[in-house]
Amino acid sequence: MIKNKRDLEYYLEADRIALGVSRKRPHLISIYESDVIWKYQILLRKNEYYHNCKCNGIFKIPYKILQYRLFRMQVKTGIGVPINVFGPGFSISHIGTIVVNGLARVGKNCRLHPLTCIGMNGRNDDTAEIGDNVYISTGAKIIGKVKIADGVVIGANSVVTKSIEESNITVGGVPAKKISEYGNSFPTERRGADIAQY
Repeated sequence: MIKNKRDLEYYLEADRIALGVSRKRPHLISIYESDVIWKYQILLRKNEYYHNCKCNGIFKIPYKILQYRLFRMQVKTGIGVPINVFGPGFSISHIGTIVVNGLARVGKNCRLHPLTCIGMNGRNDDTAEIGDNVYISTGAKIIGKVKIADGVVIGANSVVTKSIEESNITVGGVPAKKISEYGNSFPTERRGADIAQY
């Protein structure tokens, strides 16, 4: 969780590395999908910073402006990621519908694809706790109070309704079950939380 300006800078750098961009900032006017996603994630992190550190007094107005800008980006992209859910090194692969419950908690270096959902089961407010270095493929659904170990790959269109306690494996299917001994092979040079200087 971002608790100060130094944390904000670390999260922004970790996310930049995870997104695989070499520039220091996105283009002001761009035709690239990567810039749109990067701008979204920057707004997300700035909202986290203001929410956690500067939401009162004279900072209330810039915080409200940031909230509005993030909301407009969510409407445009279909990406609904609440603040204070994902750890550093978060990366969204493509623009597309993503729905994440604000009570979920996800560790560092998570890769998230479109058409995914991390939500409640409809009977209570419990949501997922997801470890570090987890790769969530296109169309995956993670429903209810489940725990997912570090290094897990959740296959495309999988539905996870039970905890995955074994690290570094791949799960898939409906309901999701272990299908491979191999876990997240996302390149280590894109695991921003491990590379960015704090």
